[in-house]
Amino acid sequence: MNKPIRVMAVFCLVLFAALLVNVNVVQFVQAEDLNAREGNRRVLDAEFSRHRGPILVDGEAIAESVESDGRFEYQRRYIDPELYAPLTGFFSYTYGRSGIERTENSILSGSDDSLFVDRLGDLLGNQQPQGGSVELTIDAAAQKAAAAGLADLGRGAKGAVVALDPSTGAVLAMASQPSYDPNLLASSDLASVQASMEELMADEDQPMLNRGTRQILPPGSTFKLVTAAAALEQLNLEPRSKVKAGRSLSFPGQTYELVNEGGSTCGGSTITLEKALNVSCNVSFGWLADKLGQDRLAEQAAKFGFGTELGDQVSAVQSRFTTEGTELEQSQLAQSGIGQFEVAATPLQMATVAAAIANDGEVMEPYVVKTRRAPNLSVLPGSPTEPESLGRAMSQGNAAKLRTMMESTVQEGTATSARISGATVGGKTGTAQSTKDRPPYAWFVSYATKGDRQVAVAVVVESSRTSRSEIAGGRLAGPIARSVMDAVIK
Repeated sequence: MNKPIRVMAVFCLVLFAALLVNVNVVQFVQAEDLNAREGNRRVLDAEFSRHRGPILVDGEAIAESVESDGRFEYQRRYIDPELYAPLTGFFSYTYGRSGIERTENSILSGSDDSLFVDRLGDLLGNQQPQGGSVELTIDAAAQKAAAAGLADLGRGAKGAVVALDPSTGAVLAMASQPSYDPNLLASSDLASVQASMEELMADEDQPMLNRGTRQILPPGSTFKLVTAAAALEQLNLEPRSKVKAGRSLSFPGQTYELVNEGGSTCGGSTITLEKALNVSCNVSFGWLADKLGQDRLAEQAAKFGFGTELGDQVSAVQSRFTTEGTELEQSQLAQSGIGQFEVAATPLQMATVAAAIANDGEVMEPYVVKTRRAPNLSVLPGSPTEPESLGRAMSQGNAAKLRTMMESTVQEGTATSARISGATVGGKTGTAQSTKDRPPYAWFVSYATKGDRQVAVAVVVESSRTSRSEIAGGRLAGPIARSVMDAVIK
Protein backbone atom coordinates (compact mmCIF):
# COMPACT_ATOMS: atom_id res chain seq x y z
CA MET A 1 0.00 0.00 0.00
CA ASN A 2 1.48 3.33 -1.01
CA LYS A 3 1.72 6.22 1.43
CA PRO A 4 -1.20 8.40 0.18
CA ILE A 5 -3.62 5.48 0.45
CA ARG A 6 -2.33 4.61 3.92
CA VAL A 7 -2.76 8.19 5.11
CA MET A 8 -6.29 8.31 3.71
CA ALA A 9 -7.15 5.00 5.41
CA VAL A 10 -5.88 6.21 8.78
CA PHE A 11 -7.78 9.48 8.34
CA CYS A 12 -11.01 7.58 7.58
CA LEU A 13 -10.50 5.37 10.65
CA VAL A 14 -10.02 8.46 12.82
CA LEU A 15 -13.23 9.99 11.41
CA PHE A 16 -15.11 6.74 12.01
CA ALA A 17 -13.82 6.55 15.60
CA ALA A 18 -14.80 10.18 16.18
CA LEU A 19 -18.28 9.43 14.82
CA LEU A 20 -18.66 6.50 17.21
CA VAL A 21 -17.52 8.64 20.14
CA ASN A 22 -19.93 11.43 19.18
CA VAL A 23 -22.85 9.01 18.85
CA ASN A 24 -22.19 7.64 22.33
CA VAL A 25 -21.79 11.13 23.81
CA VAL A 26 -25.09 12.24 22.30
CA GLN A 27 -26.96 9.08 23.30
CA PHE A 28 -25.62 8.61 26.80
CA VAL A 29 -23.97 11.81 28.03
CA GLN A 30 -26.06 14.58 26.44
CA ALA A 31 -29.34 12.71 26.03
CA GLU A 32 -30.97 14.04 29.21
CA ASP A 33 -30.03 17.67 28.49
CA LEU A 34 -31.13 17.40 24.85
CA ASN A 35 -34.46 15.87 25.83
CA ALA A 36 -35.03 18.60 28.40
CA ARG A 37 -34.19 21.41 25.99
CA GLU A 38 -37.09 23.77 25.33
CA GLY A 39 -38.30 23.56 21.74
CA ASN A 40 -37.26 19.93 21.16
CA ARG A 41 -40.22 19.06 18.94
CA ARG A 42 -39.51 15.32 18.87
CA VAL A 43 -39.72 15.19 22.66
CA LEU A 44 -42.78 17.47 22.72
CA ASP A 45 -44.57 15.33 20.14
CA ALA A 46 -43.85 12.26 22.28
CA GLU A 47 -45.04 13.98 25.46
CA PHE A 48 -48.28 15.17 23.87
CA SER A 49 -49.02 11.63 22.65
CA ARG A 50 -48.95 10.16 26.16
CA HIS A 51 -50.96 10.59 29.34
CA ARG A 52 -49.19 13.18 31.50
CA GLY A 53 -49.54 12.65 35.24
CA PRO A 54 -51.72 14.90 37.42
CA ILE A 55 -50.72 17.58 39.91
CA LEU A 56 -52.72 17.14 43.12
CA VAL A 57 -53.78 19.25 46.10
CA ASP A 58 -55.49 17.52 49.02
CA GLY A 59 -55.88 14.45 46.80
CA GLU A 60 -57.73 16.34 44.05
CA ALA A 61 -56.29 17.09 40.60
CA ILE A 62 -55.56 20.74 39.86
CA ALA A 63 -53.84 19.82 36.57
CA GLU A 64 -54.54 16.71 34.51
CA SER A 65 -54.40 15.32 30.99
CA VAL A 66 -57.59 14.37 29.17
CA GLU A 67 -58.12 12.72 25.80
CA SER A 68 -58.45 15.19 22.96
CA ASP A 69 -59.96 15.24 19.47
CA GLY A 70 -57.56 17.98 18.46
CA ARG A 71 -54.07 17.91 17.01
CA PHE A 72 -52.66 15.99 19.98
CA GLU A 73 -53.87 12.82 21.63
CA TYR A 74 -54.05 14.48 25.05
CA GLN A 75 -54.92 17.94 26.26
CA ARG A 76 -53.63 19.45 29.50
CA ARG A 77 -56.47 20.82 31.62
CA TYR A 78 -56.18 23.08 34.69
CA ILE A 79 -58.89 23.15 37.35
CA ASP A 80 -59.28 26.46 39.21
CA PRO A 81 -56.58 27.72 36.84
CA GLU A 82 -56.02 31.25 38.16
CA LEU A 83 -56.03 30.04 41.76
CA TYR A 84 -53.16 27.60 41.21
CA ALA A 85 -51.32 29.07 38.20
CA PRO A 86 -48.50 30.55 40.36
CA LEU A 87 -47.78 26.96 41.46
CA THR A 88 -48.59 24.73 38.48
CA GLY A 89 -47.24 27.05 35.80
CA PHE A 90 -48.19 25.96 32.27
CA PHE A 91 -47.51 23.09 29.85
CA SER A 92 -47.48 24.31 26.27
CA TYR A 93 -46.41 22.82 22.94
CA THR A 94 -45.23 26.23 21.77
CA TYR A 95 -43.74 27.72 24.94
CA GLY A 96 -42.61 24.68 26.93
CA ARG A 97 -43.19 24.50 30.67
CA SER A 98 -43.07 26.61 33.81
CA GLY A 99 -43.69 26.15 37.53
CA ILE A 100 -44.28 22.62 38.79
CA GLU A 101 -44.87 21.53 35.19
CA ARG A 102 -41.19 22.34 34.60
CA THR A 103 -39.51 21.36 37.87
CA GLU A 104 -41.38 18.01 38.08
CA ASN A 105 -41.50 17.34 34.35
CA SER A 106 -39.56 14.07 34.48
CA ILE A 107 -42.12 12.57 36.88
CA LEU A 108 -45.19 14.02 35.16
CA SER A 109 -43.99 12.96 31.70
CA GLY A 110 -42.95 9.48 32.84
CA SER A 111 -39.30 9.90 31.79
CA ASP A 112 -37.73 9.92 35.25
CA ASP A 113 -35.22 7.16 36.07
CA SER A 114 -37.34 6.12 39.05
CA LEU A 115 -40.08 5.15 36.58
CA PHE A 116 -37.80 2.83 34.56
CA VAL A 117 -39.69 -0.32 35.56
CA ASP A 118 -43.00 1.26 34.52
CA ARG A 119 -41.52 2.34 31.19
CA LEU A 120 -40.12 -1.16 30.61
CA GLY A 121 -43.54 -2.66 31.31
CA ASP A 122 -45.17 -0.25 28.89
CA LEU A 123 -42.57 -1.12 26.25
CA LEU A 124 -43.12 -4.88 26.61
CA GLY A 125 -46.88 -4.35 26.53
CA ASN A 126 -46.60 -2.11 23.46
CA GLN A 127 -48.24 0.75 25.36
CA GLN A 128 -47.44 4.45 25.56
CA PRO A 129 -45.60 5.42 28.77
CA GLN A 130 -47.69 7.17 31.43
CA GLY A 131 -46.61 9.93 33.75
CA GLY A 132 -46.51 9.78 37.52
CA SER A 133 -48.39 12.11 39.86
CA VAL A 134 -47.11 14.94 42.04
CA GLU A 135 -48.99 15.94 45.19
CA LEU A 136 -48.30 19.40 46.58
CA THR A 137 -48.07 20.52 50.21
CA ILE A 138 -50.73 23.18 49.61
CA ASP A 139 -53.69 23.47 51.98
CA ALA A 140 -56.64 24.10 49.64
CA ALA A 141 -58.58 26.13 52.22
CA ALA A 142 -55.58 28.37 52.91
CA GLN A 143 -54.92 28.83 49.18
CA LYS A 144 -58.51 29.89 48.57
CA ALA A 145 -58.44 32.25 51.56
CA ALA A 146 -55.24 33.86 50.27
CA ALA A 147 -56.62 34.39 46.77
CA ALA A 148 -59.97 35.64 48.08
CA GLY A 149 -58.23 38.14 50.37
CA LEU A 150 -56.24 39.58 47.49
CA ALA A 151 -59.33 39.66 45.25
CA ASP A 152 -61.26 41.60 47.91
CA LEU A 153 -58.79 44.47 47.48
CA GLY A 154 -60.53 45.22 44.20
CA ARG A 155 -59.85 45.11 40.50
CA GLY A 156 -56.37 46.29 39.61
CA ALA A 157 -54.85 45.43 42.99
CA LYS A 158 -51.54 43.55 42.93
CA GLY A 159 -50.01 41.48 45.69
CA ALA A 160 -48.98 38.07 46.98
CA VAL A 161 -49.42 35.71 49.93
CA VAL A 162 -47.12 32.91 51.10
CA ALA A 163 -47.91 30.60 54.02
CA LEU A 164 -45.49 28.03 55.50
CA ASP A 165 -45.53 25.27 58.06
CA PRO A 166 -42.83 26.57 60.45
CA SER A 167 -41.76 23.13 61.68
CA THR A 168 -41.21 21.62 58.23
CA GLY A 169 -40.96 24.42 55.65
CA ALA A 170 -43.91 23.02 53.67
CA VAL A 171 -45.64 25.68 51.57
CA LEU A 172 -49.31 25.79 52.61
CA ALA A 173 -50.41 28.62 50.34
CA MET A 174 -48.89 30.66 47.53
CA ALA A 175 -51.19 33.13 45.81
CA SER A 176 -50.35 35.94 43.42
CA GLN A 177 -52.58 38.66 41.96
CA PRO A 178 -53.24 39.21 39.15
CA SER A 179 -53.04 35.65 37.90
CA TYR A 180 -53.73 34.01 34.53
CA ASP A 181 -55.36 30.97 32.95
CA PRO A 182 -52.73 28.39 31.87
CA ASN A 183 -55.41 26.61 29.82
CA LEU A 184 -54.94 29.36 27.24
CA LEU A 185 -51.36 28.19 26.68
CA ALA A 186 -52.13 24.45 26.75
CA SER A 187 -54.51 24.56 23.78
CA SER A 188 -53.82 22.57 20.61
CA ASP A 189 -54.79 25.68 18.62
CA LEU A 190 -51.26 27.02 18.29
CA ALA A 191 -52.33 30.32 16.72
CA SER A 192 -54.61 30.96 19.69
CA VAL A 193 -51.80 30.02 22.07
CA GLN A 194 -49.45 32.52 20.47
CA ALA A 195 -52.06 35.28 20.63
CA SER A 196 -52.74 34.52 24.30
CA MET A 197 -49.05 34.58 25.19
CA GLU A 198 -48.49 37.87 23.38
CA GLU A 199 -51.43 39.39 25.26
CA LEU A 200 -50.16 38.10 28.62
CA MET A 201 -46.63 39.35 27.98
CA ALA A 202 -47.93 42.79 26.93
CA ASP A 203 -49.99 43.20 30.12
CA GLU A 204 -48.30 45.84 32.31
CA ASP A 205 -49.61 44.10 35.45
CA GLN A 206 -47.49 41.00 34.65
CA PRO A 207 -50.10 38.32 35.45
CA MET A 208 -47.60 35.52 34.78
CA LEU A 209 -45.21 36.79 37.46
CA ASN A 210 -45.32 34.79 40.69
CA ARG A 211 -45.07 37.71 43.08
CA GLY A 212 -44.61 35.35 46.01
CA THR A 213 -41.21 34.11 44.84
CA ARG A 214 -40.02 36.05 41.79
CA GLN A 215 -40.28 39.70 42.83
CA ILE A 216 -38.35 41.50 45.56
CA LEU A 217 -39.69 44.68 47.16
CA PRO A 218 -38.67 46.78 50.18
CA PRO A 219 -40.11 44.92 53.20
CA GLY A 220 -40.33 48.07 55.30
CA SER A 221 -40.98 47.63 58.99
CA THR A 222 -41.42 43.85 58.75
CA PHE A 223 -37.61 43.78 58.46
CA LYS A 224 -37.48 45.17 62.00
CA LEU A 225 -37.92 41.54 63.06
CA VAL A 226 -34.46 40.84 61.64
CA THR A 227 -33.03 43.90 63.37
CA ALA A 228 -34.72 42.90 66.64
CA ALA A 229 -33.29 39.38 66.32
CA ALA A 230 -29.80 40.84 65.84
CA ALA A 231 -30.26 43.09 68.88
CA LEU A 232 -31.26 40.12 71.03
CA GLU A 233 -28.45 37.93 69.68
CA GLN A 234 -25.58 40.41 69.24
CA LEU A 235 -26.30 43.18 71.76
CA ASN A 236 -27.71 40.86 74.44
CA LEU A 237 -30.79 43.04 74.84
CA GLU A 238 -34.00 41.92 76.50
CA PRO A 239 -37.60 42.83 75.56
CA ARG A 240 -37.59 45.22 78.56
CA SER A 241 -34.23 46.81 77.66
CA LYS A 242 -34.34 50.55 77.03
CA VAL A 243 -33.65 51.86 73.52
CA LYS A 244 -33.59 55.34 72.01
CA ALA A 245 -36.90 56.74 70.77
CA GLY A 246 -38.12 60.31 70.29
CA ARG A 247 -39.29 62.21 67.25
CA SER A 248 -36.21 61.87 65.00
CA LEU A 249 -32.73 60.41 64.60
CA SER A 250 -30.03 62.70 63.22
CA PHE A 251 -26.62 61.89 61.73
CA PRO A 252 -23.37 63.88 62.06
CA GLY A 253 -22.63 66.03 59.03
CA GLN A 254 -25.99 65.33 57.35
CA THR A 255 -29.19 67.32 57.11
CA TYR A 256 -31.24 64.12 56.69
CA GLU A 257 -33.20 62.93 59.73
CA LEU A 258 -34.93 59.59 60.22
CA VAL A 259 -38.43 60.24 61.53
CA ASN A 260 -41.33 58.11 62.72
CA GLU A 261 -44.59 57.61 60.87
CA GLY A 262 -46.79 60.63 61.49
CA GLY A 263 -44.00 62.44 63.34
CA SER A 264 -44.69 60.63 66.63
CA THR A 265 -42.25 60.27 69.54
CA CYS A 266 -43.07 56.54 69.99
CA GLY A 267 -43.98 57.32 73.59
CA GLY A 268 -40.91 59.14 74.90
CA SER A 269 -37.20 59.73 74.47
CA THR A 270 -36.47 56.15 75.56
CA ILE A 271 -38.77 53.13 75.45
CA THR A 272 -38.41 49.37 75.82
CA LEU A 273 -37.40 47.20 72.86
CA GLU A 274 -40.78 45.48 73.07
CA LYS A 275 -42.58 48.83 72.94
CA ALA A 276 -40.44 49.84 69.95
CA LEU A 277 -41.68 46.77 68.04
CA ASN A 278 -45.26 47.29 69.23
CA VAL A 279 -45.43 50.82 67.81
CA SER A 280 -42.94 50.16 64.96
CA CYS A 281 -40.61 52.95 66.01
CA ASN A 282 -38.30 53.94 63.14
CA VAL A 283 -35.98 55.92 65.42
CA SER A 284 -35.44 52.94 67.73
CA PHE A 285 -34.60 50.48 64.98
CA GLY A 286 -32.48 52.97 63.05
CA TRP A 287 -30.51 53.53 66.27
CA LEU A 288 -30.21 49.78 66.83
CA ALA A 289 -28.90 49.27 63.29
CA ASP A 290 -26.16 51.81 64.01
CA LYS A 291 -25.26 50.04 67.27
CA LEU A 292 -25.07 46.70 65.47
CA GLY A 293 -23.11 47.89 62.46
CA GLN A 294 -23.44 46.74 58.87
CA ASP A 295 -21.59 43.44 59.21
CA ARG A 296 -23.60 42.10 62.14
CA LEU A 297 -26.94 43.17 60.68
CA ALA A 298 -26.04 41.67 57.30
CA GLU A 299 -24.97 38.46 59.04
CA GLN A 300 -28.31 38.22 60.83
CA ALA A 301 -30.20 38.75 57.57
CA ALA A 302 -28.12 36.00 55.93
CA LYS A 303 -28.98 33.59 58.75
CA PHE A 304 -32.66 34.07 57.89
CA GLY A 305 -31.96 33.33 54.21
CA PHE A 306 -31.20 36.70 52.63
CA GLY A 307 -28.73 36.31 49.78
CA THR A 308 -29.55 32.65 49.13
CA GLU A 309 -32.08 30.79 46.99
CA LEU A 310 -34.66 29.38 49.37
CA GLY A 311 -35.27 25.83 48.18
CA ASP A 312 -34.92 24.10 44.83
CA GLN A 313 -38.64 23.37 44.52
CA VAL A 314 -39.96 26.93 44.81
CA SER A 315 -37.75 28.67 42.22
CA ALA A 316 -37.33 31.88 44.21
CA VAL A 317 -35.07 34.83 43.49
CA GLN A 318 -32.65 35.88 46.21
CA SER A 319 -33.69 38.53 48.69
CA ARG A 320 -31.17 41.27 49.44
CA PHE A 321 -29.89 43.17 52.46
CA THR A 322 -27.66 45.37 50.30
CA THR A 323 -25.93 45.09 46.95
CA GLU A 324 -22.58 43.33 47.03
CA GLY A 325 -19.64 45.58 47.83
CA THR A 326 -21.75 48.45 49.20
CA GLU A 327 -20.38 50.15 52.32
CA LEU A 328 -23.33 51.83 54.01
CA GLU A 329 -23.16 55.32 55.41
CA GLN A 330 -24.62 55.81 58.87
CA SER A 331 -27.96 57.13 57.59
CA GLN A 332 -28.16 54.35 54.98
CA LEU A 333 -27.54 51.73 57.65
CA ALA A 334 -30.33 53.24 59.78
CA GLN A 335 -32.68 53.07 56.79
CA SER A 336 -31.64 49.47 56.18
CA GLY A 337 -32.51 48.65 59.79
CA ILE A 338 -36.13 49.58 59.06
CA GLY A 339 -36.27 47.66 55.77
CA GLN A 340 -35.60 50.53 53.39
CA PHE A 341 -32.63 51.78 51.29
CA GLU A 342 -31.45 48.69 49.33
CA VAL A 343 -33.21 46.01 51.41
CA ALA A 344 -35.58 43.99 49.21
CA ALA A 345 -37.34 40.69 49.89
CA THR A 346 -39.83 38.23 48.47
CA PRO A 347 -42.94 37.29 50.46
CA LEU A 348 -41.41 33.79 50.64
CA GLN A 349 -38.38 35.26 52.40
CA MET A 350 -40.43 37.21 54.92
CA ALA A 351 -42.65 34.18 55.58
CA THR A 352 -39.43 32.26 56.24
CA VAL A 353 -38.39 34.89 58.81
CA ALA A 354 -41.70 34.55 60.66
CA ALA A 355 -41.56 30.75 60.39
CA ALA A 356 -38.03 30.61 61.85
CA ILE A 357 -39.07 32.75 64.83
CA ALA A 358 -42.09 30.49 65.40
CA ASN A 359 -39.85 27.41 65.06
CA ASP A 360 -37.55 28.31 67.97
CA GLY A 361 -35.08 30.08 65.67
CA GLU A 362 -34.47 27.21 63.22
CA VAL A 363 -34.87 27.96 59.49
CA MET A 364 -36.48 25.15 57.48
CA GLU A 365 -36.04 24.91 53.71
CA PRO A 366 -39.31 25.77 51.92
CA TYR A 367 -40.68 23.00 49.71
CA VAL A 368 -43.90 22.50 47.79
CA VAL A 369 -43.87 18.84 46.67
CA LYS A 370 -45.23 16.44 49.26
CA THR A 371 -45.27 13.10 47.42
CA ARG A 372 -44.34 11.70 44.02
CA ARG A 373 -46.08 8.55 42.83
CA ALA A 374 -45.75 6.14 39.91
CA PRO A 375 -48.73 5.61 37.55
CA ASN A 376 -49.72 2.59 39.70
CA LEU A 377 -49.84 4.99 42.70
CA SER A 378 -46.84 3.44 44.45
CA VAL A 379 -44.75 6.00 46.31
CA LEU A 380 -41.47 6.74 44.51
CA PRO A 381 -38.07 6.77 46.25
CA GLY A 382 -37.43 10.02 48.11
CA SER A 383 -41.11 10.54 48.92
CA PRO A 384 -42.62 11.97 50.98
CA THR A 385 -40.24 14.94 51.02
CA GLU A 386 -38.12 15.01 54.16
CA PRO A 387 -37.96 18.44 55.86
CA GLU A 388 -34.47 19.93 55.81
CA SER A 389 -32.96 22.53 58.13
CA LEU A 390 -31.03 25.46 56.65
CA GLY A 391 -29.50 26.30 60.02
CA ARG A 392 -30.27 28.36 63.08
CA ALA A 393 -31.05 32.06 62.73
CA MET A 394 -31.19 32.68 66.48
CA SER A 395 -31.11 30.82 69.77
CA GLN A 396 -34.20 29.10 71.08
CA GLY A 397 -34.33 31.45 74.07
CA ASN A 398 -34.09 34.60 71.98
CA ALA A 399 -36.67 33.29 69.53
CA ALA A 400 -39.07 32.88 72.47
CA LYS A 401 -38.38 36.49 73.53
CA LEU A 402 -39.05 37.77 70.01
CA ARG A 403 -42.29 35.79 69.87
CA THR A 404 -43.39 37.48 73.11
CA MET A 405 -42.72 40.84 71.46
CA MET A 406 -44.62 39.89 68.29
CA GLU A 407 -47.57 38.57 70.28
CA SER A 408 -47.82 41.79 72.29
CA THR A 409 -47.74 43.68 68.96
CA VAL A 410 -50.89 41.79 67.97
CA GLN A 411 -52.54 42.34 71.34
CA GLU A 412 -51.75 46.02 71.86
CA GLY A 413 -49.64 47.31 68.98
CA THR A 414 -49.95 47.92 65.25
CA ALA A 415 -50.92 44.31 64.34
CA THR A 416 -54.29 43.99 66.09
CA SER A 417 -55.99 43.12 62.78
CA ALA A 418 -54.44 39.62 63.03
CA ARG A 419 -56.10 38.59 66.28
CA ILE A 420 -57.77 35.15 66.17
CA SER A 421 -59.94 34.00 69.06
CA GLY A 422 -58.49 30.97 70.82
CA ALA A 423 -55.13 31.14 69.00
CA THR A 424 -51.71 32.53 69.84
CA VAL A 425 -50.81 35.04 67.15
CA GLY A 426 -47.66 37.10 66.65
CA GLY A 427 -47.28 39.66 63.90
CA LYS A 428 -45.53 42.67 62.45
CA THR A 429 -46.82 45.30 60.06
CA GLY A 430 -44.82 47.08 57.40
CA THR A 431 -45.38 50.08 55.15
CA ALA A 432 -42.51 50.47 52.71
CA GLN A 433 -41.94 53.62 50.71
CA SER A 434 -41.40 53.16 46.99
CA THR A 435 -41.32 56.11 44.58
CA LYS A 436 -42.98 59.51 44.81
CA ASP A 437 -45.41 58.71 41.99
CA ARG A 438 -46.83 55.53 43.54
CA PRO A 439 -48.28 54.49 46.93
CA PRO A 440 -46.24 52.57 49.53
CA TYR A 441 -46.16 48.79 49.74
CA ALA A 442 -48.25 47.32 52.57
CA TRP A 443 -46.73 44.27 54.31
CA PHE A 444 -47.80 41.94 57.09
CA VAL A 445 -45.89 38.94 58.50
CA SER A 446 -47.24 36.73 61.24
CA TYR A 447 -47.60 33.28 62.73
CA ALA A 448 -50.42 31.54 64.56
CA THR A 449 -50.56 28.50 66.81
CA LYS A 450 -53.60 26.58 68.00
CA GLY A 451 -53.17 23.12 69.49
CA ASP A 452 -50.83 21.18 67.23
CA ARG A 453 -51.55 23.40 64.21
CA GLN A 454 -49.13 26.18 63.27
CA VAL A 455 -48.63 28.48 60.30
CA ALA A 456 -46.48 31.46 59.30
CA VAL A 457 -47.68 33.96 56.70
CA ALA A 458 -46.34 36.89 54.71
CA VAL A 459 -48.60 39.22 52.72
CA VAL A 460 -47.60 42.10 50.47
CA VAL A 461 -50.03 44.47 48.78
CA GLU A 462 -48.12 46.08 45.97
CA SER A 463 -50.95 48.37 44.87
CA SER A 464 -54.64 48.82 45.47
CA ARG A 465 -57.42 51.38 45.12
CA THR A 466 -56.84 52.49 48.72
CA SER A 467 -55.78 56.13 48.99
CA ARG A 468 -52.11 56.77 49.77
CA SER A 469 -52.90 58.23 53.20
CA GLU A 470 -54.84 55.09 54.24
CA ILE A 471 -52.26 52.50 53.19
CA ALA A 472 -50.76 50.51 56.07
CA GLY A 473 -49.75 46.90 56.48
CA GLY A 474 -52.23 46.36 59.31
CA ARG A 475 -55.21 47.76 57.40
CA LEU A 476 -54.65 46.10 54.02
CA ALA A 477 -52.48 43.03 54.52
CA GLY A 478 -53.35 42.09 58.12
CA PRO A 479 -56.91 40.86 57.45
CA ILE A 480 -55.63 38.69 54.59
CA ALA A 481 -53.00 37.11 56.83
CA ARG A 482 -55.61 36.48 59.51
CA SER A 483 -57.96 34.70 57.10
CA VAL A 484 -55.16 32.45 55.81
CA MET A 485 -53.96 31.59 59.32
CA ASP A 486 -57.51 30.87 60.43
CA ALA A 487 -58.01 28.53 57.46
CA VAL A 488 -54.98 26.48 58.50
CA ILE A 489 -55.46 26.26 62.28
CA LYS A 490 -59.24 26.04 62.62
